[in-house]
Amino acid sequence: MVPVIVLAATPIGNLGDASRRLVETLSNATVVAAEDTRTAIHLMRALGIENRPRLIALHEHNERAKAAEVVELARDQDVIVLTDAGMPAISDPGFPLVEAAAAAGVTVTALPGPSAVLMALAVSGLPTDRFTFEGFPTRKPGERRRAFEALAGEQRTMVFFESPHRLGDTLADMAAGFGGSRRAAVCRELTKLYEEVERGPLDALVEWAADGVRGEICIVVAGASGSVDEVSLEDGVRLVLERVAAGTRMKEASAAVADATGLSKRDLYEGALAAR
Repeated sequence: MVPVIVLAATPIGNLGDASRRLVETLSNATVVAAEDTRTAIHLMRALGIENRPRLIALHEHNERAKAAEVVELARDQDVIVLTDAGMPAISDPGFPLVEAAAAAGVTVTALPGPSAVLMALAVSGLPTDRFTFEGFPTRKPGERRRAFEALAGEQRTMVFFESPHRLGDTLADMAAGFGGSRRAAVCRELTKLYEEVERGPLDALVEWAADGVRGEICIVVAGASGSVDEVSLEDGVRLVLERVAAGTRMKEASAAVADATGLSKRDLYEGALAAR
C-alpha cells in the first residue's frame, strides 16, 4: 500500500471515546508526529498500547519547519499525526503539514473521532443546519470586541473556543457585540466527569460566569435572525444603546445592529439619540 499521513483524532476527555481504529493504528505505527510527545506516550500507555514508535514533536512553534521532514518520511512509511485532544489541524497543529503534503503529492487521510466543536454544537440547543467555527477569539479586548461586532450579522450558528480565565470578559464582549439578548450556550468539560452546558441569553451567561468557571470551554452563539419582522425598532435601539454603554461609538453600534437585524441604520441612530 502507498504510505500516507494519518490525522488521528484523540479523546477530548473520556478515554473511552478512543476508537478501535485509533488503537489498532497506534499499535502498528512506526512514526508518530505529536503535538506533545509526553502526551502521546501517556495516551498510548492509557490505552494499553505496548508499541513504542519513533516520536517527532510537531507543534505550533515548529510545524512549518518540520513539515517538509515529515512529508519526506511519509513517502516511505505511514506517519500518524496526534494532537493533545481532538482532530489535528482543527484549531491545533496540522494544517501546514497537510498543505505541504498536498503540494508534494503525498496522500493524507484521517481517523475520525471526538470533536469538541461538533459536540458543543450538537448539545447547545441552537440551530445545527449551518454553522461556522471561529476558534479562539483574540486576547486583546478592543480587537475582540470589534471582531464580534463584525460577526453580528452572521446568520450561521458560531462556535468558539475560550480559556476559562478569559471567559467572563469574552462573554461580556459578545453581549456588547451581538446584543445581550442573543442566545448562546457555554459548554465546559465535554465528555468529562463534570460536563456542563449552560444555556441562555448572553446577558445571563455573563452573570453566570462572574464568579469564575473552570475547565475546557466551548461557546456556541446563535446566528443573527436576518429578519426585520423579528426585531422591532424599539428593540433595535435598545441593542444600540447596550453597545454604546459597553464603549462602542453610536455610529458603529447603529451600523452593527442594522447589519444584524435588517433595520435602518439611520432610524437606529436617530432613535438612539432621542432615547439618550
